[in-house]
This record gives sequence, structure tokens and C-alpha cells, in this order.
Amino acid sequence: MASHRRLRLLLLAATLAAAAAAVSGVEEEEAFCGVESMPDAATLRPDRLTVLLSGYSERRLPLLRAIAGAYAAHPLVLAVVVLWSNPSTPDSLLSSFPPAVTLHRTASASLNSRFLPHPSIRTAAVAVADDDVLPDAAALSFAFAAWQQRARPGTLVGFFPRSHHLDLARGRWAYGAAARQQARYSMVLTKLLVLGAGLLREYSCSPELAAARAVVDRERNCEDILMNFVAAEESGEGPVLVEAGSIRDWGDPRNDDADAGAGAGGEEMKAVGLSSTGGAAHWEKRGDCITEFHRLLGRMPLRYSYGKVVAAAGGEQALCSKRGRLVRCDQE
Repeated sequence: MASHRRLRLLLLAATLAAAAAAVSGVEEEEAFCGVESMPDAATLRPDRLTVLLSGYSERRLPLLRAIAGAYAAHPLVLAVVVLWSNPSTPDSLLSSFPPAVTLHRTASASLNSRFLPHPSIRTAAVAVADDDVLPDAAALSFAFAAWQQRARPGTLVGFFPRSHHLDLARGRWAYGAAARQQARYSMVLTKLLVLGAGLLREYSCSPELAAARAVVDRERNCEDILMNFVAAEESGEGPVLVEAGSIRDWGDPRNDDADAGAGAGGEEMKAVGLSSTGGAAHWEKRGDCITEFHRLLGRMPLRYSYGKVVAAAGGEQALCSKRGRLVRCDQE
């Protein structure tokens, strides 16, 4: 009886904590979405870039600090903002970031927090990146240049393509890798992409997207898919896939040995990653998200793109550690 009572109390505490986090997250969104926090678009710099890095895992902090410092040193980067979304992390662990990096503790662990229109953003373009991915200088510069050439509302420029298709047998949308035969894709992952600052406000502040943001919170997944919905709705076009330089990806499951760089082992990095541990269920859930977003919005804005913008000939850009060597992740 006592154990049942304790279990009920634990469940109640967890429910109350989740409710409190949801309320605090909504309050944070409202604070960032207020008119007084909205920058004058005419003052946003078109020649520089702000980097938004998401962080949650304390095991990844050494790597996150190193990645943030590398971004801050890039000549095109005006500011680096780390959005830390683990409420239980003590302040003492969040010290020692480079001086050029702004650390913001989000009000909740919501994945929606990675798109908060932070008031320190003073550039027209923003690079959104995971805490285990780092492009070399050439890759980031090329992606920014590709975005500048488009410079239209809703343009997404990224390195990691994905696609969707209608599963007629099941009457639902399915999510999968980009179709290599057709070179067709409809989404780019927020592992690393460049977008316009206005998309952050649209994603975070649009009342029409409130129910879709709630799906992201419920599933702890699919915030990148929803951003692709928002961008396609704004632009009426598919995203832009680019290939340039190289990108070190510590979270790619094709890393096959421990990489002690930046204080984290390769196996530990893979264990934290969401897509690398979810297997088929992860892909299935993301298809469910597409189907649910379509239902909630009443339309399917995703559009297909074909081909990519290439800086130089080459294969896949992501770099993994294999048998003690740093090689392209698709290399056997």
C-alpha cells in the first residue's frame, strides 16, 4: 500500500512538473514574442550571421564549449547564442564558455526552445545547429552565401536532406531519407541549417502553430519537421541543399570507435542522440508528426526540391571517426 502511495505521489509530482514546465515555456515564448522585443528589420545586418546552438546533455558540455568557441571565431559570425534547455543543470556547470558566447537558460526543456527569437539576434540570417555538429569555415561560409543569394522569406539552406511521401496503403504520410534516384528531398535537418531570423518569430509566436508546437512537446521530437512546414508555407518552395567543405558529426551512428576529442567518447555521443537510438520507431514517429501537422494546419505546404548547390565535387560531407581515422561517414 505504501509503495502504491509513493508511486502515485511520484506520478503526481511528474505531472505537476511537466505542467509547470509547459506554463513557463509559454511565458517565455510570450516574452520573446512581445512587440517590444521585436527588432527593426531594417537594422538587421545582412552581412553577418548569428549562430543558435541547442544544448541539453551535461555530458556534451565540453564539446559544446569547443563548438561554440569555433563558431565565435568564424569571421562571418557576429554572435553565438547557446540555448540551454536542461532545467536541472546547476549554474556551476555552465561556466567557462568563451566570452563571445551568450548563454541563455530556457524556461523549459521544450524542443521548441531551439527556435526562440532571442533578443540578441541582430542579423538577418541565423544558423541553427546541434551541439555535436561542427562545419569547417568553408562549409558555413558557403551555406550563408547560398542563403544570401536567395534572400527570400522562408528560404532554408541545409546540408542534411530528408523527404516525405504519401503511404497510400496506410493513408498517412511517411518520412524517409532523400530519394537518391530522383535527387528529391523536401526537408533539411536542423542539425545544421541557415534561415531568416523572421522564421524564428513565425515558428515561436504564431497562434496558428500552437497546437503543432504542442505536438513537438508531447512527442519530444519533430521540431525540425515543423520548421520545414513553416518555411515552406512562407516561401512556397522547397529547401536548398548545399555541399561544401566538411562537417564533423560526433552524433552520427556511423562513428564506430571512441573519439576522446572535446572530452566525450564516441559511443557516449551516439547514446545521447535521438535519431541514432530510435531506430525504425523514430522514423515512424516522424511520419506520424507529418501526418498530424498536416491535419492540424489543414494543408500540406512541404514542397520537393531537386539537386543541390555544390562548391566542389565530392561525396557526403559529414565526417565520422572510424578505426581511429576521421573519414567521410559514408566511407566503408
